[in-house]
Amino acid sequence: MIEKRFNELYGRAYERQYNVFSEFLNLEEQSILATSFLPCKKYGGYDMAERVVAGFGENIENSDFPIKCLVISPVMSKFADRLSHRDFLGSLMNLGIKREMLGDIIVSDNCGYLLCLEQIADYIRDNLTRIKHTSVSVKEVDSLPENIIKEPEPAELVVSSLRLDVLISAVYKLSRNEASKLFSAGKIFVNSKLTENTSYQVKENDRISVRGFGRFIFLEQLRKTKKDRLVVEIKKY
Repeated sequence: MIEKRFNELYGRAYERQYNVFSEFLNLEEQSILATSFLPCKKYGGYDMAERVVAGFGENIENSDFPIKCLVISPVMSKFADRLSHRDFLGSLMNLGIKREMLGDIIVSDNCGYLLCLEQIADYIRDNLTRIKHTSVSVKEVDSLPENIIKEPEPAELVVSSLRLDVLISAVYKLSRNEASKLFSAGKIFVNSKLTENTSYQVKENDRISVRGFGRFIFLEQLRKTKKDRLVVEIKKY
């Protein structure tokens, strides 16, 4: 059904010659889209967003995407609960909003920065007044504040090979058996594509997402050690 939906959006865009956009896609849906090979542009409101909208059409720019950025702030910071990602998301879902209407939520300084579809932005602004025991206000901003998404510094790892399971084990300090279970559970994505291939040879600039753990980019192999192990460079988000 998801693949059929993508084909419908693609057909509508190129038959009627205007841009068409999906709802926010999770990793599994992005994987289905990637394997369909339909030409599109993906954007989630900022670079490296986990949840993204797919745009079908010609010459689509980031500014064309129907995405709004809302900042959700405690009315009285001094008396506010400590708010987590789960708190923000739970309160939004309690308003009856479908998850596909919502993109990433970035929590900073006890405020939530929400990327959402523009069609639901006014509803959230008018109806979200409380999270846990904390009264909140919602306002629209042009974009995420600078430096709220901190670019991680490159880090070096020593691994036995460039196999994907080996790299994941090293990045997240897991045993090979624990890493293998993540593959069979459908939690490993390479460049938005689901993979169960533990022996996949990682390439430069591959983006790896491990559900429940995080994301990292494989940058390059730097050198070999005297024991013929590989020193590699990654960026972990």
